[in-house]
Amino acid sequence: MKLHVNGKQVEVDGAALEMRLVEFLREELDLTGVKNACDIGACGACSILINNEPLKICIKRVKDFEGSQILTIEGLAAPDGTLHPLQQAFVDCGAIQCGFCTPGMVMTAHAFLLKCPRPTRDQIRKAINGNLCRCTGYQQIIDAIERAAPHYPSGLQAAASAESPVGSAHPETATLSTVGAS
Repeated sequence: MKLHVNGKQVEVDGAALEMRLVEFLREELDLTGVKNACDIGACGACSILINNEPLKICIKRVKDFEGSQILTIEGLAAPDGTLHPLQQAFVDCGAIQCGFCTPGMVMTAHAFLLKCPRPTRDQIRKAINGNLCRCTGYQQIIDAIERAAPHYPSGLQAAASAESPVGSAHPETATLSTVGAS
């Protein structure tokens, strides 16, 4: 079976098919940004993007994602290690606190901003309401998402970049290459 993780094709052998996806990503691919906290799909610490949609994966099995485009927090940064503008905004706004919820929160926010690049603070609150944070009180997280929003394309460009299978380290770059390829 094949998965597409952070832009790379991954072969999965039969023994790993029954693993929970969170365990497979952490233990087999060393993608430790995805966290397992509640073990029941409630807190959002395990959120990643599957085909550009946020999904809590702590109770999902590898076998259910054949051919899916999977994006984890590690796939957001540029190849040279430069943080994605959303990741940088979390740092700049002090939205990381203990950091445990941060990867899931960032991935949920990324999916949201791909669809709604000019959100109101209320829209941001609603978008992240399935991700729990014990440290920040959410204001810094909302500030960070609001700060990062201008880095996401809007209108026609947003639709073009949303067609990209996993997003991009820098959405504006993905949009230019996607639009330029037509």
